[in-house]
Amino acid sequence: MATIKIKQVRSKINRPEVQKRTMAALGLRKMNQVVEHEATPQVLGMVRKVSHLIEVEEVK
Repeated sequence: MATIKIKQVRSKINRPEVQKRTMAALGLRKMNQVVEHEATPQVLGMVRKVSHLIEVEEVK
């Protein structure tokens, strides 16, 4: 599986609770925090739900 880097670039303040929980599930708590995850279907689905709050790049 490929690995992806996920960086929070927008605040989760004034977002629905579902989006806040998705960000927490991805391990994102602070602005500009970067986490790495395997690109599984479950993680990619979470990324799709909060794509307006994050930046994603593939790790080689």
